[in-house]
Amino acid sequence: MIAKVEPLTTARSLRGPFDYLLGAAHGDVGVGSMLVVPFGPRRILGVVVEVAEASDLPPERLAEPLSALEANVPPDLVRLGLWVAEEYVSTPARGLALVLPPGTGTGAGRRTAARRSLVAGLTDAGRAALGGAERLSDGQRSALEALVGSPLRVSALAEAGGCDHAGARRLERRGLVSLQRTIEPPRRPEVRAVGALRRVEHPTAAQEAALAQVLGAMDAGTDASGRRLLLHGVTGSGKTEVYLRAVQAALQRGQSAIVLVPEIALTPQTAARFVQRFGDTVAILHSQLSARERFDEWSRLRSGAAKVCVGPRSAVFAPLSDVGLIVVDEEHDSSYKQEGDPRYDARRVAERRAAACGAVLLAGSATPRPETVLHHRRIELRERVDGRGLPPVQVVGMAGIQDPLHPASRDALEEVRRRGEKAIVLLNRRGWSNFLACGECGRTWDCPSCDVTLVLHRGAARMSCHHCGHAEGVPRHCPDCGSVSVARHGIGTEQLGSELFELVSPLPVFRLDTDTSASAGVAATLERFDRAESGVLVGTQMVAKGHDFPDVTLGVVLDADATLRFPDFRAEERTFALVAQLAGRSGRGERGGRVIVQALDPTARALGYAARHDSDGFLEGELARRAMLSYPPHGHLIRVVCSCEEPGPEGAAAEAIKAAIHVAGASVLGPAPLFRRQGRDRAQLVIRARTDGGPARAEVIDAVRRAVEAVAGDRAHGAVAFAVDVDPQ
Repeated sequence: MIAKVEPLTTARSLRGPFDYLLGAAHGDVGVGSMLVVPFGPRRILGVVVEVAEASDLPPERLAEPLSALEANVPPDLVRLGLWVAEEYVSTPARGLALVLPPGTGTGAGRRTAARRSLVAGLTDAGRAALGGAERLSDGQRSALEALVGSPLRVSALAEAGGCDHAGARRLERRGLVSLQRTIEPPRRPEVRAVGALRRVEHPTAAQEAALAQVLGAMDAGTDASGRRLLLHGVTGSGKTEVYLRAVQAALQRGQSAIVLVPEIALTPQTAARFVQRFGDTVAILHSQLSARERFDEWSRLRSGAAKVCVGPRSAVFAPLSDVGLIVVDEEHDSSYKQEGDPRYDARRVAERRAAACGAVLLAGSATPRPETVLHHRRIELRERVDGRGLPPVQVVGMAGIQDPLHPASRDALEEVRRRGEKAIVLLNRRGWSNFLACGECGRTWDCPSCDVTLVLHRGAARMSCHHCGHAEGVPRHCPDCGSVSVARHGIGTEQLGSELFELVSPLPVFRLDTDTSASAGVAATLERFDRAESGVLVGTQMVAKGHDFPDVTLGVVLDADATLRFPDFRAEERTFALVAQLAGRSGRGERGGRVIVQALDPTARALGYAARHDSDGFLEGELARRAMLSYPPHGHLIRVVCSCEEPGPEGAAAEAIKAAIHVAGASVLGPAPLFRRQGRDRAQLVIRARTDGGPARAEVIDAVRRAVEAVAGDRAHGAVAFAVDVDPQ
């Protein structure tokens, strides 16, 4: 037999799979088996993607695998990983790496595996020895007595009976104990509830109607398009309860389920609700677990001990069999797009996996993407479960106001302080100040590796680049002119938190952004805010992501129209979603609530629709605009970025790729320069094609792949790195 193996190497020019000869010593090798194979002078890990009867090469020219790993990847995930590599113009090795067991690595060295322990058990001869049949030392007698009740790990035996590993082996040679290697039970990660964790005994009529449609899709033999559903529900409408009951229905049918959340910040809260309902049937996968915890959870899913997986985007590759339901919560969130190669979109991967296994794909959001609205069958939840209306939203203009807080916002926050309530304040910029500038000569402090200014972080006494991580101390004077007039410009969450502390004292202020989450942890900050009787939570967009705090009575959004000034066709969509999601955090309790939105242009279209909670009106206009401009969902976009450590070659490579792309009906925009990042000069191309009357998506992707691979294989462009982003966000 021949194993066709994709070696896990990142070389883009490598063309696999490669044939290896299987002998009787290799056991049961099939698709998904992981083999350590000789590959030139190296020993590397490879994944079997096919098993064949014969090879095009004679047997004497084929090498044999060196060894096989115990764990293996389900064949359907092998196919999914290869599809990701093809769809997102990556390499098979990078696509397959997404579906491997956590901690596998790529070389032939040690890797995470099932934890095994040496366990000692008392034999009949050992019992007889305790009765006086043999002479025993005091330590040996203590060890045997410790084993009378039940077997113990040798490590525990050393503590209980003073018998180390060598002593246990001596007792084994005398036949007094038996030693066995056993697999330890997996250690479960801790799941802590954050926010409201209410058990719903009786769903609302709207929830029951929505669930009926989901169950109908699960039972009907419809095509894949009929199993793509959008649960479009206002904030607080009880979408999570629909997810829970749909997962329960899948389990009752003998199926498994995957529940995706956009970020790790939401994993504890969502996971707690599913663990409360389904117990150990739920496994959790996310990057903040240790390698051992991730491997143990992966193994529980692979073995079938767990049937429900909850986690962010990588959980879409959970090794479950008989998947009947995939839930994508907060499907509008851009966090579902992977930044590194392969730059996959977990929402599209979920769609592909659901179609392949005949599962229902249930996407949910209060602010769904236009792409999802167009391609999914919509189920609506138009009211909150408690019957309360959505909070009133006041949009206030900041023109001519130097203070970061509008007078209306200050008055509302002072009222929160007087009444001892809770508020959430959102500013989507971290740090203390955006940049520093000399008041005399105008010098700014820039990153040496990126074409951006350094952001002041006063608490850490440093300035840092948010792109490459470069950091340096805060200057006392200008090195160019010697002036000590160094001014701070702009405001971030660190400075805003300090101002709020003075404004609402003695109420506590909790800050949540990537700076604080790295030290205190997202869940810990949210727990403290939840337990507090009153207080203010201030932070970046992390504070608007699906949290359920019933006692929040005020939401404030600063600089709400900042994203509208970005050169991005999704700018209005993101602005609408950010404001509407933050507004949804307020007014969920008996006291009600309200929202204040600060903007330079209070008449902006996206803000007006968000203030009216008019998602349908916004989507209708947005879809019409996208159709006119051939943007998704009425068009396909692919972005190619060429980068080099020296200026010049990146532009030439981009021009060469543009000349090599031949596909009728597609337009190539660029090359256009991008700002320098991480010490590399960059140029980009954008390939755009209409979905209606234009070339097929696969045709455009294939044309881009062939062009990039041709240019990358040319030695003239050897100094250039290439990044391809299909469906860029």
